Amino acid sequence: MSLLNTFIFRTVPTIAVEWAGARRLGEILSESFAARRVMLVTDMGVRHAGLLDPVLASLDASGLAVTIFDQVVADPPEAIVHACAEKARAAGTELVVGLGGGSSLDIAKLCAVLMGSDQPLAEMYGIGKVTGGRLPLVLIPTTAGTGSEVTNISVITTGETTKMGVVSPQLYGDLALLDAELTLGLPVLHTAATGIDAMVHAIEAYTSKFKKNPLSDTLAREALRLLGGNLIAACQNGKDRAAREAMLLGAALAGQAFANSPVAAVHALAYPLGGHYHVPHGLSNALMLGPVLRYNMAAAAPLYAELSDVLLGPRPGRDEAVRSQEFVAEMERLMNESGAPRRLRDVGVTDNSLAMLASDAMKQMRLLVNNPVEVTEADALALYREAF
Repeated sequence: MSLLNTFIFRTVPTIAVEWAGARRLGEILSESFAARRVMLVTDMGVRHAGLLDPVLASLDASGLAVTIFDQVVADPPEAIVHACAEKARAAGTELVVGLGGGSSLDIAKLCAVLMGSDQPLAEMYGIGKVTGGRLPLVLIPTTAGTGSEVTNISVITTGETTKMGVVSPQLYGDLALLDAELTLGLPVLHTAATGIDAMVHAIEAYTSKFKKNPLSDTLAREALRLLGGNLIAACQNGKDRAAREAMLLGAALAGQAFANSPVAAVHALAYPLGGHYHVPHGLSNALMLGPVLRYNMAAAAPLYAELSDVLLGPRPGRDEAVRSQEFVAEMERLMNESGAPRRLRDVGVTDNSLAMLASDAMKQMRLLVNNPVEVTEADALALYREAF
């Protein structure tokens, strides 16, 4: 057996998996925290879907004072972070709860950090730049995708079109509550895009160049097994409880994996699509996954062969090259059957913007360095052309 590389693995201290757990959030918070003034960070979609009502009833029944910030939007800009923190300060918030998709959770994490120190947001971008502490933080996802409930990352839109990440241990919450009941009403397109996003997290964590490790590998494989085995069922029947539970747990495991073994070129190429065309994050990952998998094949074939065995089961007698190609083909099949758009042109991207997108992708060196194969600007342009 070869010697182990040095690695550090961090994650949230507590994950609670409980069907309808959000309906007794007041009880859960009262058992775990002394805080009485709660800031609930969410978006209008969650509010209009009626998901907040039982949660607020539970918090009220436990005697907790709740302030709601429901102005989170997709690809949230810095102004949303500041507005959330200001409202939390004015309310004397003692504990922050994020309830929603990845953007709501990302804003909740930054709100808790900004409340815990005087450091300006502008100084936090990058890896390990957060200097202060944070308020107690509970994260409850309503989509099975980003894994933000278990990651140490928040992604914010800075300027008109660029995205920046804050990556720091302070962004790990105290508790991630996985309540799959909250995902029952998720539309097919959201289910498909967020599910594929989670699969991308598992795949990129498993093939990450520098920080790949046995713990992240184990989580990534189990995440891929759960996600790959349940994506189509969840898309075809949104009320399939077993499929919804498997997808939510799979997304969280993939989040734990990529928080420790970071994502790479798929994400780097996806971000400009969100910045310029407001393509939802999960969908932009799905659009770039096929081209990047094929591009990485030269270096990543042994690892893709292992992931092929996870998705398709062991197939004795097939060599590494065949199994790796079967893995890419299976991912393509899952994406096709999920019903998500498959070409950049299908989501409004224009041919004459591909060079600009490739130039923008080069700003994501934090991610590109993790790719198994180097990606130049010319390579990025070729990948966008293939996806177009």
